[in-house]
Amino acid sequence: MRSVSALPARFNGRKSVLFLLLALTAALIWPTFGNATQLLADEGAAAAVPPAADAAPPAAGATDASTPPASRSFLAYIARALGWFWGPAFLLISFILVALIMMNLLQVRRDILLPSQFVEEFEQKLNAKDFQGAYEFARGDESFVGRVLAAGMGRLSRGYPEAVEGMQEAGEDENMSLEHRLSYVALIGSVAPMMGLMGTVQGMIKSFDKIALSAVSPKPSELADGISTALVTTLIGLLLAIPAMVFHSILKNRIQRLVLEIGMVSEGLMGRFATVGKQK
Repeated sequence: MRSVSALPARFNGRKSVLFLLLALTAALIWPTFGNATQLLADEGAAAAVPPAADAAPPAAGATDASTPPASRSFLAYIARALGWFWGPAFLLISFILVALIMMNLLQVRRDILLPSQFVEEFEQKLNAKDFQGAYEFARGDESFVGRVLAAGMGRLSRGYPEAVEGMQEAGEDENMSLEHRLSYVALIGSVAPMMGLMGTVQGMIKSFDKIALSAVSPKPSELADGISTALVTTLIGLLLAIPAMVFHSILKNRIQRLVLEIGMVSEGLMGRFATVGKQK
């Protein structure tokens, strides 16, 4: 007999899985963010060092061929453009998104929602006419199909139509629970572009503010900071939103397919009781 403890608990297990995935995601992504912040700190320290006082000015018409053009890594550029507000904000959202996707991928599986071993053992009990044992076995199972069959068996004494109605209600509750958890992925897919748009507006306001407050035409390098924030926040928002919507669509289709299959399996197992309630 399959152990019920082998399946994740309905609430505490899900919270533990989410917490574990958040911790693993943070452990994987945090070093990257730490490297970016260190690059920014090193860049700021280098910029703060004043030039040597006794350095001779370059000769007129001479080119400074010995000094290579300033360069920085793409990661440092992204971190600098996002700043100390948008960087942690998008990083937090990425933590949550990865954890939610992994949690749904781990739980929306056939062996969790429709375990074949449970179906076989339940059918064996029905064939042996051990209906009370089948009911207790279904009640003790945490899977989707187990809850549906337990609801049907629990109402079987009131007739087969009542049993079918009970299975439908249990199936709707389980389906709603799965889609509710998945809806947070879609929420991130909707919110991330809005955050990117907000960063775009903020960056453009910052650039236009420099133009308005400058007595002379500002240099392009003075406007690049705000423009970089505007473009990079939009980019990061889209990079978060696109995978979120893709995984939401994939997982939603998987849920619908499994729910339909569970309904067919449940009706097939309970179909032998179709005459219950019609004998009188």
